[in-house]
Amino acid sequence: MTKRKYFGTDGIRGKVGTSAINPEFVTKLGYAAGKVLAGQGTNKVLIGKDTRISGYMLESALEAGLSAAGINIGLLGPMPTPAIAYLTKTFRSEAGIVISASHNPYYDNGIKFFSSTGHKLDDNIELAIEAQLEQAMTCVESDKLGKASRIEDAAGRYIEYCKGTFPSDLSLKGLKIVVDCAHGATYHIAPNVLSELGAEVIEIGTSPNGTNINHQVGATSMRAAVEAVKEHNADLGFALDGDGDRIMMVDEKGAILDGDQIIFIIAREAMKNGELKGGVVGTKMSNLGMEVALEKLGIPFARADVGDRYVMEELLRKGWRVGGENSGHVLNLNYAPTGDGIVAGLQVIAAMLRSDMSMSSLNSGFEKFPQRLINVKFEDTGINPLENDSVVAIVKEAETEMGDAGRVLLRKSGTEPLIRVMVEAVDKALSDFWAEKIAEVVKKSS
Repeated sequence: MTKRKYFGTDGIRGKVGTSAINPEFVTKLGYAAGKVLAGQGTNKVLIGKDTRISGYMLESALEAGLSAAGINIGLLGPMPTPAIAYLTKTFRSEAGIVISASHNPYYDNGIKFFSSTGHKLDDNIELAIEAQLEQAMTCVESDKLGKASRIEDAAGRYIEYCKGTFPSDLSLKGLKIVVDCAHGATYHIAPNVLSELGAEVIEIGTSPNGTNINHQVGATSMRAAVEAVKEHNADLGFALDGDGDRIMMVDEKGAILDGDQIIFIIAREAMKNGELKGGVVGTKMSNLGMEVALEKLGIPFARADVGDRYVMEELLRKGWRVGGENSGHVLNLNYAPTGDGIVAGLQVIAAMLRSDMSMSSLNSGFEKFPQRLINVKFEDTGINPLENDSVVAIVKEAETEMGDAGRVLLRKSGTEPLIRVMVEAVDKALSDFWAEKIAEVVKKSS
């Protein structure tokens, strides 16, 4: 495959004001995308964003570029990423664009695209957009310029969609649920979904100010959700990330359920209901405990490269329906065309209610293997630290020493300047020892 210059595993992302995330580039990106999409018959594109202060600027830049290419625009305002995928289909738009850097800090932002099916754009379309970016930006004739309009009922439509994925014979009445929206795009969605289904909702992370997204709240910072569950004696907690495509959960005792555990619960319930259709796709980061637990249930398991995009590709290739990442991206194609934190959480609650179990009991049958993950920052100079002789040597040493008792995974993050060092082993001491030793070598070679 041709190497992409701008698009990563989750669209284009970077620090605002540098790299590709600046008004000039994003205007040209809008134009380039508009030209490519128009060539495929596209007339209308939806744009949504999370709550970052830079979203206003980038939304205007995209709007200008798309209009110059003759594309009409529907503006959704702050909306979760999965909502934009859903609404793109609902409004019969040919594409959807999300302005978000997901779980990153507020000073980062990004652009990602969805097709009319609600899936991320194919690689060949992204490559065509990159090729168009190398061409001069022009403008269609004035009478051909795209028009922009604000879609006022987008939030209500998506709330009804989420509620519709929850079994009609069940109710959340009597449940006390903490929901942490990370001061992100779900702040006006998730609490309403849960309360309208009958739950007593304790909200945190629902006061975005443009710069507090993901700050000490949400799926990447679970302390607030855990403390709120304990303080309010809640039955469970939701923690979403800034754009709502990730979820982590908290049981009534304050224990955290990560993406692997959520996927396991959903897959087991889907098997009971005859909705599984094959097996489960995880990633190279998925805990070995999930693989073992699924095997005991007779559920096939496959690993894809890290990134929900690659999980989706493997699901579609195999014709399976359930998969995701331990980071909280959960895919269930029976309900949504992309990862959806709110929908995944509702599926877990439905499983809990149908089995008449507490959240802590619901996870029985899955014993996690100790796993240590260390993120090492590096300067991207074009030299791959993972190819350094000393790094290769220490990884080989670890794998030889652990044998079948553990495994090592090193990879570059697709969204941040980080090398992720993961070691999984039969006991915590072993995983900690090798993760720290390997991370130190990676740090010296970066």
